[in-house]
Amino acid sequence: MTATANLATVDQAIELGLSAEEFDKIIEILGRTPNFTEMSVYSVMWSEHCSYKNSIVWLKKLPKEGPMMLAEAGEENAGLVDIGDGLACCFKIESHNHPSALEPYQGAATGVGGINRDIFSMGARPIAQLNSLRFGNIKTDRTKWLVKGVVHGISGYGNSFGIPTVGGEVYFDDCYETNILVNAMSAGIMKVGGEVSAIAEGEGNPVYIFGAATGKDGIAGAAFASKDIGEDAMDDLPAVQVGDPFWEKLILEATLEIIETGAVVGLQDMGAAGITCSTSEMSAKSGTGMRIDLSKVPLRQPHMKDWEILLSESQERMLAVVHQGREHEIEKILQKWDLTYNIIGEVTNTGNVEYWMDGEKKAEIPAESLALGGGAPVYHREWEEPAYYAKNNAFNINDIDQPSDLLAVAKFISTLPNIASKKWVYEQYDSMVGTINQSTNGASDASIVKIRDTQRSLALTTDCNSRYVWADPEQGTAIAVSEAARNIVCSGGQPSAVTNCLNFGNPYDKGVYWQFKNAILGMKTACEKFETPVTGGNVSFYNQDSKGNAVFPTPTIGMIGIIDEDEHITTLGFKNEGDVIIMLGESKEDIGSSQYLVNYHGTNHSPCPYFDLEAEANLQQNVLDLIRKGMVKSAHDCSEGGLFITLLESAMAGNLGFDVAKNNDTIRDDAFWFGESQSRVVISVNKDEVERIKSLIKVPFTVLGEVTADEISVDHDHWGSISEWKQAYDSALEKALV
Repeated sequence: MTATANLATVDQAIELGLSAEEFDKIIEILGRTPNFTEMSVYSVMWSEHCSYKNSIVWLKKLPKEGPMMLAEAGEENAGLVDIGDGLACCFKIESHNHPSALEPYQGAATGVGGINRDIFSMGARPIAQLNSLRFGNIKTDRTKWLVKGVVHGISGYGNSFGIPTVGGEVYFDDCYETNILVNAMSAGIMKVGGEVSAIAEGEGNPVYIFGAATGKDGIAGAAFASKDIGEDAMDDLPAVQVGDPFWEKLILEATLEIIETGAVVGLQDMGAAGITCSTSEMSAKSGTGMRIDLSKVPLRQPHMKDWEILLSESQERMLAVVHQGREHEIEKILQKWDLTYNIIGEVTNTGNVEYWMDGEKKAEIPAESLALGGGAPVYHREWEEPAYYAKNNAFNINDIDQPSDLLAVAKFISTLPNIASKKWVYEQYDSMVGTINQSTNGASDASIVKIRDTQRSLALTTDCNSRYVWADPEQGTAIAVSEAARNIVCSGGQPSAVTNCLNFGNPYDKGVYWQFKNAILGMKTACEKFETPVTGGNVSFYNQDSKGNAVFPTPTIGMIGIIDEDEHITTLGFKNEGDVIIMLGESKEDIGSSQYLVNYHGTNHSPCPYFDLEAEANLQQNVLDLIRKGMVKSAHDCSEGGLFITLLESAMAGNLGFDVAKNNDTIRDDAFWFGESQSRVVISVNKDEVERIKSLIKVPFTVLGEVTADEISVDHDHWGSISEWKQAYDSALEKALV
């Protein structure tokens, strides 16, 4: 009999984040009133963070199939794609937003740890990490504290764990003042066919927990991540997990070693919802059940209650189902790596997860009723176009006066927090550990990591201009996918597949849900165009404060691509004085949602920059063809800050200058140099090959000028030396933060 002395009430259900209707549904599923432990289990498993109950109807519309896909989205802990030579890439991006907003060091650190466990729990060895970070006003003390804490947490965990942090992005905007975003991505390599699934098959097979001991940190963290951050948010601090990268390193090596034995049936890391999630999801996936004795879980705090053990999100823990009779093989390896472990239960054929403690059954629940895709609720939320959208579309460029001093504008833009060098951040990360990195943290548009024992390299990037998405969610998200693909192409790679981290406000807000729905549609269209299926990721709703102020919709795109040969690797820096600079694509009479318009003119309402998906696809194919023909010395896409910033970044990377001219009287000067119209790439080429290259360019293009030794000249005006610009660009962020 299940313990019934502490039967739950509807008021308790609501306090735990469930609705009255969901409480009734639980009673219907169980055929009785749940006890407190059972309702606690439902509260975390039916939270948005675990169940995707408000998003799954739209997520199913994303493309999931492709020629290189080895696992469909949601099928495994992470995406898995074939990268050739008998190898697969396992990759995923996830959020750790709410914990990082309260305790930035541990919040960010455990985000890094969790995403890496998703990778190696499938049998892949992580080789690269990236991140996407969003903060509020850089001038406030809180933002400075959060930035330093998050960066320290990522570096402290990632550097100690020994996996290089090779790239990412950092943005600042007032909308993130309360709700910062910390999205962590990891990629690993494994042999095709060597993956381990999160399954629980074989009645009587033992269930192991191994890694760190279980404590009270992170209790109900999944539920905490599924609500708005209010004024009393610090009361939720115990929901923030505490990480230890040295434990993680031991677990990594032990996990990969025990997988090699073939004694493992199934494996899953313990992330959101801890033991509850791992036991129920593995059972539901296999149509089996588990009988778990919580008394056997290794604890680091005495007198923990059964529901505390179940809901704890203590880090660096794994759950494994092992073939009966082969326990000694597993235990020998776990002892070798000095890991805490124990058999805490066994697989059953009941379809239920049973949780016992001290000889008493504390809970019994059908596993299928807890899992995404099973009995977890699915909602079709209402949406409504927000009023600001019409205001954005009412923008008229003719209402904005052109500045007379473009040099002053250029200097202003180049030192904005969203434009200036992020070296203060990435220099705190170890990007070279493992010594297989070809290009990291700004040397090329995407980060490039060599795949050992092959001619191939992996190109990785994270991208999203959330202001564009706010301006027009469908178009802005299509741009995010396109920019990710463009970054990989400019680095010499063929885009392969996508993982996403969908950061939005409260889904019960009709305007927020309109943003979400349209963002999915934009992602679907662009991913289909580039043949980059979505392998998985996560949804992070409730990035909204108690006053209803939501963050910009931020569907972060993590993308990987393949570079077939070393000679195709392309960096963004100019190479030689006298090389010719060509812009592929067209500048438009457009300053919509640009850093120039928002920060220089203070205009917040405007549409997305000009974008045409067909033109984007044609541009990318042309750029990749030119690179593969060996004709491109450098390639850099036009994005934030516009054409001038693109040229400046290429010049600074090569410690060279440039002499360029607009030569176009149909476009305003500010739109040409600082507008952010899409589908543009700046390349540099040998001057002796210009005519041949022109004959191979199949998109509109402009010869802008040439690379110089040091000086910058724009429209025949001298704008100073590259060293002056580089000093200001490199130091701006540190000056603002320190």
